[in-house]
Amino acid sequence: MTQKRIKTELPGPKARALIERDRKVVSPSYLRDYPFVMERGTGAEVWDVDGNRFVDFMAGIAVCATGHGHPEVVAAIKEAADEFLHISSDFWHERQVRLAECIAEIAPLAEPAMTFFANSGTEAVEGALKLARFVTGRPRFIGFLGGFHGRTMGSLSFTSSKYTQQAGYFPTMPGVTLVPYPHNYRPMLSGADQGAAVLEYIEHLFRSNVPATEVAGILVEPILGEGGYIVPPDGFLPGLRALCDRHGILLICDEVQSGMGRTGKMYACEHWGVQPDIITMAKGLGSGLPIGLVVARGSLMGNWPIGAHGNTNGGNPICCAAALKTLELVRGGYMDNAARVGAHLQRRLLELMGRFECIGEVRGKGLMIGVELVVDRASRKPAAKFCQELVRAAWREGLLLLSCGQSTVRIMPPLMIDQALVDEGVEILEHAFVKTLRDAPLN
Repeated sequence: MTQKRIKTELPGPKARALIERDRKVVSPSYLRDYPFVMERGTGAEVWDVDGNRFVDFMAGIAVCATGHGHPEVVAAIKEAADEFLHISSDFWHERQVRLAECIAEIAPLAEPAMTFFANSGTEAVEGALKLARFVTGRPRFIGFLGGFHGRTMGSLSFTSSKYTQQAGYFPTMPGVTLVPYPHNYRPMLSGADQGAAVLEYIEHLFRSNVPATEVAGILVEPILGEGGYIVPPDGFLPGLRALCDRHGILLICDEVQSGMGRTGKMYACEHWGVQPDIITMAKGLGSGLPIGLVVARGSLMGNWPIGAHGNTNGGNPICCAAALKTLELVRGGYMDNAARVGAHLQRRLLELMGRFECIGEVRGKGLMIGVELVVDRASRKPAAKFCQELVRAAWREGLLLLSCGQSTVRIMPPLMIDQALVDEGVEILEHAFVKTLRDAPLN
């Protein structure tokens, strides 16, 4: 099967030529794990410019929710483009209102929702922070170590999945205190239940140097993304909701990576029955087109006066068309497919765990799965170098992966992927494990 997928050396001659052109004119700041140059994609399969075929287990960092080039999404984009490409957010159009109505139907809030339209996840987070400060009159926030919320200066203040993300940009937005994210496999605090320990730690901060009456919001990923695909203990998010209620703090759930059906529910917070005050979303919402949303309780967002926040391209008609069709497809079966196929994928990965001692833990929900790699299971020492080598080895075999955290392979294919393609991807991953263990011993 490897020979059929990969036809040239990697990267191939066309890929090498394009990468060389890129090197001269494009910023070197982009993080690129391996030299993959895409030409086209269909569903959960992609081809590079040299004709090599790959199974896609990364979906453009959880963006291509409906797969590559879904015909219904493409048709919706074309129909909208034939009408008009842009009218600024100072005016109105049908698709923007319809998308806000659709979001209001499914938002897991305690009261009817209102939506602000942005262009990306980081812009959505910025909007959520501004809204929280505006409506509460409070200046401070709490976030979590390992979180990723974007790279603009407000969201960057919370981003801490890698130290390089903030390096060279200090000072970021003041007033942000970061606390441990609860991770029972790699605990940072004492106690068997890291969720309870983190909640007590926050209460300790309130008793010591962070007055609760000055905290506008707590920003949290219901499932930690870039920090390691960490699923919190079951009591954590409900406990965080209760903590916020006790102190009059807004709970802001960043569902940019975990939302839009990826975990088998529309929003990851729904696994624990938690109703945030504000939700941010982006990535998979547009099936590849740039769109972000701030969704909040109407009693909060309704307090924003004219001119308090805005942008030029928010609510773009083409992006709204893609998002409307994406939501239709996700609600029409892809979310259920993510739960069903994701359960099968986790079973297959647990089988690999039985074969390879370097797999310390398999965790996740739906098609948001992390495979944590360790030097040995007794010490749980992260196998960081091995993780990077494994991701590259999988690419050479025909599988697109990304890593996260210290040494976790994250698996996030398009939500429409079927069991047969999942099995092919797991087979490739198994071959990559064998080759990497042979060529790059555990560090």
